Amino acid sequence: MLTRGIIAAAAFACALLGPATARAQQTLEAIKARGQLVCGIGTGVAGFGLPDSRGVWQGMDIDLCRGLAVAIFNDVNKVRFVPLSSSTRFTALGAGEVDVLFRTSTQTMLRDVTLGLRHVVTYFYDGHGFIVRANSVQKVAEMRDATICLVQGTTNEQVTADYFRSINTPFRPLLFERTDQATAALQAGRCDSFGTDASQLAGVRSTMAKPADWTILPERFSKEPYGAYIRRDDQQWFDVVRWYTTALIEAEEQGVTQANAEEMRRTSPNPNTRRLLGVTPELGEALKLDRSWAYNAVRALGNYGELYDRSFGPETNIDLPRGPNRLWTQGGLVYALPMR
Repeated sequence: MLTRGIIAAAAFACALLGPATARAQQTLEAIKARGQLVCGIGTGVAGFGLPDSRGVWQGMDIDLCRGLAVAIFNDVNKVRFVPLSSSTRFTALGAGEVDVLFRTSTQTMLRDVTLGLRHVVTYFYDGHGFIVRANSVQKVAEMRDATICLVQGTTNEQVTADYFRSINTPFRPLLFERTDQATAALQAGRCDSFGTDASQLAGVRSTMAKPADWTILPERFSKEPYGAYIRRDDQQWFDVVRWYTTALIEAEEQGVTQANAEEMRRTSPNPNTRRLLGVTPELGEALKLDRSWAYNAVRALGNYGELYDRSFGPETNIDLPRGPNRLWTQGGLVYALPMR
C-alpha cells in the first residue's frame, strides 16, 4: 500500500507539472513556429541596452539577442525585445512572456535553486560599485548616513546592505524600479550615491549632462557574473543558448571576425575553425540548427570582442576597459568551452 501511495502521489505530481514541463521542453520549436525570438532585456542602460536617437535598441545585450535570432533564423530582425525591470524580469521569464533573458542578470545560488529558472553561461564579469559627485568622498566607508539610490530587485540591494552592516555604518536606501529613475534622483540631489555594478555605472555616467561632475569610486564589493537565463527543464534550449554564447567567444579566440568569417570559412585548414563555421556540419546537427548557425551569427554581428568594443570600447562614450572580460589568453576570465 505504501508503494502504491508513493506511485499515486508521483503520478499526481507529474499530472500537475506535465503541461508546464511540456511547454518548457518545446522552447526552440515554439520560437521556430512563431517565426520570432522574444528576448527579455533591461529598461535602459547605456552599453547593455538603450534606444538610440531613432528609437532602435543598441548595446551588448541587444546584440546577443540579435545574434541568437540569426543563429536560429539567419535573420537579424526576427527578434522582439521586451524591456523588463529588475523586479519583474524573472517572473516574466517563468510565465513564458519571453524565451530568454539577456539582461545583466547575475548568477547566484538562490536564484539557481529557487526560481525554477536556469543560468546558462556567463558572458560578462562585473562587480558592485558606487558613483558619487566628484570630490565628495574618496572611499565608500566615508558615506556614513548617506542616502544611496538602489534599483529594487537586484543583487545590489543586498550587497550594499551587507557592506554597510559589516562596517557598522548606517545608510539610507532609496529604492527605484528602473536605473533611469535612480540616475535622475542622483542628479537631482535626492541621494548622495547610486550603487550598482561598475559597468552599468560607467554607462550611466556616459549619459549624464556633465559626466566630469561624477566619479565612480574604485572599490568593488561583489562578484557579478552576468549570464542568460532560461526556464528550467529545457535541455535543448539550454544547449542552444549556451553554445551560441560560447561560439562568439570561440570566434574571438580563433581570430574569426565579422569581416574575415567568409574567407576563413573558405580557406582555413584548422579543424576547429571548420567546425565552428559549419564547413563540417556536426555542431549544427547536434543543436538541431543549420550547419552555418555560428558563421551566420559572427557574419551578422561579429565575435565577442567586437560586440564588447561596439558597446563599451574606446570609440564609445563609455570607454570601459575590458578588464576581467578579456580573453583568458590575455589575462581575463572569458574562456570558450571546447567546441568539438
